[in-house]
Amino acid sequence: MKTEVLIIGAGLIGASTALQLAMRGCSCIVIDKDSPGRHASGANAGGLRQLNRDPAEIPLSVAAAKMWHNIESLVDSDCDVRFSGQLRVAENKADMEKLEQRAAMVRSMGYQHEEIIGKKELYQLVPALSPHCVGALLCRGDGYGRPYHALTAFRRKAESLGAIFQSNTEVYSIEQLGEGWEVRTSQGTFYSDSLVNCAGGWAGKLADMMQDPAPLTAKALMLMVTERLPHFVDPVMGAASRKLSFKQMQNGTLIIGGALVAKLDFATEKTEIDWSQLAQSAKTVVDFFPQLKDVRIVRAWAGIEGFMPDNIPVIGASQQVKNGYHAFGFSAHGFQLSPVIGVILAQLILDGKTELSIEDFSISRFDKQA
Repeated sequence: MKTEVLIIGAGLIGASTALQLAMRGCSCIVIDKDSPGRHASGANAGGLRQLNRDPAEIPLSVAAAKMWHNIESLVDSDCDVRFSGQLRVAENKADMEKLEQRAAMVRSMGYQHEEIIGKKELYQLVPALSPHCVGALLCRGDGYGRPYHALTAFRRKAESLGAIFQSNTEVYSIEQLGEGWEVRTSQGTFYSDSLVNCAGGWAGKLADMMQDPAPLTAKALMLMVTERLPHFVDPVMGAASRKLSFKQMQNGTLIIGGALVAKLDFATEKTEIDWSQLAQSAKTVVDFFPQLKDVRIVRAWAGIEGFMPDNIPVIGASQQVKNGYHAFGFSAHGFQLSPVIGVILAQLILDGKTELSIEDFSISRFDKQA
């Protein structure tokens, strides 16, 4: 089991990286201790969001958005994406001032994708919204996709170009042999020239094995889905001052999130839904859309994800060892970035540099804090 690149983690980031490497004729194997998309990549809300990104992420998010808008040419599937826009709604004057400051900051960086809209245009976009709102911050090019559809499309396209995916392969140890790698697993030993850590909530353990410790915390974010409803809203809805994130899917159901954290036993990978938090989230939705007060919740779930203290990811080469690379800690907003992360990692591995600036995402930033 020898390959040029071994990728640990078969979620969307790992699959995107495998695809970009395979497109350039590089052999790669992707291993995962579970199955592809078992955790964050198959359990997230599928948001395609440039709106309200950390300033460091804006260039990557804008580049990724261009790829999503042409995704079928990359993976032979539309990934069920919809570009219906995303909104952050203001409920009062203070909210509007906050959103206006945000829009001005984005413009100062040279970007125009976040725009302020007033009350009239807000209600033209979302007529069903409660009448107390006063305006919003809008990104018209944002939207959403279906996470598992996207993951499957990326994986199948990578496999069609020669990438190999292997499930149920848990990593036991990692050692560097010269400038290459020996990775012992539950399914045997793998040898590679380069090693990529895309292990999501488990990436901190692998970073330790690669002599690149990072303060990653595993959390399980909750989502819930309602019964099917007649169509009433197009944009993905968020709020300026409250935890709100929901969208109406193609089949009429509502996916409701808002960065709410479940109870997690990481050792056993067991999650326990915190129904009191979800009740508060449901109340927030009803505050904005009172007509939903009697809608039934059909199911709730939580997916394990890796979070960094500053809520932006680690992307780049190892600071300690040769031919080691990281892409983890996306802190619940990696879905949008995944296509461009694959491009970045392929460029780092094959060219030794990338066209996009990733200095802010270096794993060494935590050394500086220490």
